[in-house]
Amino acid sequence: MERKTAQGFRETIASVAVGMGSLLWLLIRTGRKPSRAAYPCQQAAMANATAWIGTLPLLAPWRAPAVLSRPGALWMGMAWPKLAAFLAAALIIAGVTPLAPGFLSETTTRGTGQVLPLTLAGRQAPTRSYSDIFAVQGTTGADGGFQRLVEIMGQGGLSLYSLVGPGDVVIIKVNSQWDERGGTNTDLVKAIIESILKHPGGFVGEIVIADNGQAQYGASGGGGSLDWKSNNAEDRAQSMRRVADSYSGRGRVSTALWDHLTTTRVAEFSEGDTRSGYVVDPFPSPRTGIIVSYPKFVTPYSTMISFRKGIWNPALRTYDSDALKVINVPVLKSHSIYGVTASVKHYMGVGSEKLTRSAHRSVGAGGMGTEMAETRVPVLNVIDAIWINARPGRGPRTQYSDASRVGIIAAGRDPVALDCWAAKNILLPAAEKLGYRDTDSLNPGVSAKGSFGDWLRLSMEELQRAGYPSTTDLDGIAITVSALQ
Repeated sequence: MERKTAQGFRETIASVAVGMGSLLWLLIRTGRKPSRAAYPCQQAAMANATAWIGTLPLLAPWRAPAVLSRPGALWMGMAWPKLAAFLAAALIIAGVTPLAPGFLSETTTRGTGQVLPLTLAGRQAPTRSYSDIFAVQGTTGADGGFQRLVEIMGQGGLSLYSLVGPGDVVIIKVNSQWDERGGTNTDLVKAIIESILKHPGGFVGEIVIADNGQAQYGASGGGGSLDWKSNNAEDRAQSMRRVADSYSGRGRVSTALWDHLTTTRVAEFSEGDTRSGYVVDPFPSPRTGIIVSYPKFVTPYSTMISFRKGIWNPALRTYDSDALKVINVPVLKSHSIYGVTASVKHYMGVGSEKLTRSAHRSVGAGGMGTEMAETRVPVLNVIDAIWINARPGRGPRTQYSDASRVGIIAAGRDPVALDCWAAKNILLPAAEKLGYRDTDSLNPGVSAKGSFGDWLRLSMEELQRAGYPSTTDLDGIAITVSALQ
């Protein structure tokens, strides 16, 4: 028993050494350039340092006397100094120490829930194109912002009601992995639903609020939720589930948390498999390395949906692909590894990381472009930039105190053009207003390998191969901006 205990102590000390070394490397190597936190070596160091927090119960003061009292304990004479070092380092990770001021000042002390006014500029173009962008500023999400967005889209030749038919099934793809300001604004989602239900043709279809938080990580450590207690909304208690439930008796609106399906591999309905789960392609993409996967499920209204193939009719044994529409509604924010998360990166919530172990690491190679192109491209992308996280390298989690209110929503058919425009005209100016000096990780013009600009371009090429006229050239597209207030 004593031999096993001593071995356990040695393993604990080894983990402390690795954790302390990783933390020291992280602080020294990152320094005053928080964007370096996106480097693979820094991500590994962060993982080790964070995992080290888990050793706290073994090192806690109330345990130290018992440890020291054991014969032959390796901690004799050293437990308290190591404990003190541990607690100091834990505070550094938590961001509540004056140490490493350059690192902390740029990554933990700004973006504290303030209003951050930005002015957007519109631009005309000789002709209308697939990649045109429409934006409304001065909205809270709970006002008429989205309705105004629908109006200017229609004036610009892009009618919401030409994208969504009265009998369609509409998946509103949201971000459910994070609570507070990290998840999609529920007021905005409610406004989108209201607009669909007011279809001039009389909406008789179905709306599903959905996402896959991958059953891991996230605000709770266990993946996503559509029923968070703390939400991104004017009424913070308004979860996605509450939004859906508010339409009981008014329309067919439901939620689908694909976390519950993400570990179940299934075949298509057409192959006789009626179970809900994930269909997984047999081989990875030769260009991006992603193994494409997608959900297949049945709604509370007995609608059988294949994200790739469409609505399954069991009587006719056919799919209706045209009857399934996706509206992609991401939050605009920074990302600790990939720089920016918006419309393209948001498709991480479509595939199953649990079954493929390839999706997240493929983002840097353009994998989300592959996922879109080979499953289902959204008919419309609506960027939620009401509250944003413009702290370079610090997203995707965004607590209330981390967010800045810019009051913008923007829409377009081309997810790449929309992301490029939003990063350039919203995230970058916001980061500069907040005083950040190193904003390369947010800049779509930076083309270094692995950068946001690089993987966005690779994603664009995947969409172009599939026939979608995607672009990062903003000069040739029309930008329509309207101020609500």
